Amino acid sequence: MALTKVITGVTDLNQAQSTSGLKFPTGSVFAGTPEEGMIRNDQSQSSAASSSTMQFYNGTAWKNFVNKTPRPPLTVDYLVVAGGGGGTIYNGGGGGAGGYRASYNNENSGGGGSSETTLSLAVATNYTVTVGAGGAGNIGNPSANCYKGTNGSDSVFSTITSIGGGSGGARNTSSCSKGSDGGSGGGGGAHGSGGNAVGSGTANQGYAGGLGANLGNYRGGGGGGAGAVGVSSASGGAGGAGVASTITGSSVTRAGGGGAGANSSPGGGGAGGGGAGAASSTMNSGTPNTGGGGGGGAYPPGPGTGGNGGSGVVILRYPSAYTITAGGSLTSSTITDGTDKVTTFTAGSDTITFS
Repeated sequence: MALTKVITGVTDLNQAQSTSGLKFPTGSVFAGTPEEGMIRNDQSQSSAASSSTMQFYNGTAWKNFVNKTPRPPLTVDYLVVAGGGGGTIYNGGGGGAGGYRASYNNENSGGGGSSETTLSLAVATNYTVTVGAGGAGNIGNPSANCYKGTNGSDSVFSTITSIGGGSGGARNTSSCSKGSDGGSGGGGGAHGSGGNAVGSGTANQGYAGGLGANLGNYRGGGGGGAGAVGVSSASGGAGGAGVASTITGSSVTRAGGGGAGANSSPGGGGAGGGGAGAASSTMNSGTPNTGGGGGGGAYPPGPGTGGNGGSGVVILRYPSAYTITAGGSLTSSTITDGTDKVTTFTAGSDTITFS
């Protein structure tokens, strides 16, 4: 019976400083008769960064060992911006920007908040994504008791919810001249009896709106932005500025507040998609997918229109080894930036999974 021979060079493998090692048959072609379980190094093909490939014989054919690089952990950075609030007519306040929450690259969230914590997620698990719609600017007339726009809708990713922006305040009554609370607050409407309170922003998402001027000046306050308070001014207040993010690979500012309406000198829209205030019946809406607040309307000789808030956006950045499958109600696009993929959701509400 043949005995297996162990050569001398193998005997010192258990020594702490040994430089010896097992040497498998190496070459482009195996010339002998293989047996099941044999291992060899094939130099006729490459594998990953190696100029050769390890193989084993399964009793029928030589099969390659596959070099696989382990996938990195599924850590997901996000930017979640809610829909902006609608502007209010008749020299009303500008709409507040949608709430702004961010985790990427140590960049700030809204309202002066710090960068949030990256999410560690799992494959084959459903996560909710909702892109908030902008609030409607209102159409009305001065005899209406309360003619404010509406708040924007919330945006959601998994456990992260950003609050819709508050609508601007109206001009004619104390109860309605207050800007609505939201992710960022709506600007106050002009009111002579001191009822022109501003809408408050949500902590770590956005700032408050600006005060409207007294009734004699007919000037609303600017809507709050994610990066600054709405402006209070004897002329129409400008919207507060938004916040910049590089999550897509380039710097983009989003979530600016809407400017206040005025018959002259209306307020400008806040940087980041805020709609400008109007000096006529023109409707200046917030920019879609920025969460910008809608601009306030003027006091024309007929019914005017407040600007609609801009819709929100949900942006996810994750290792390129993973793929997102989104439900059919969502509208999205994906790019690659360096070693990451970036998926931007611009409309809808559904679930997504990573694979």
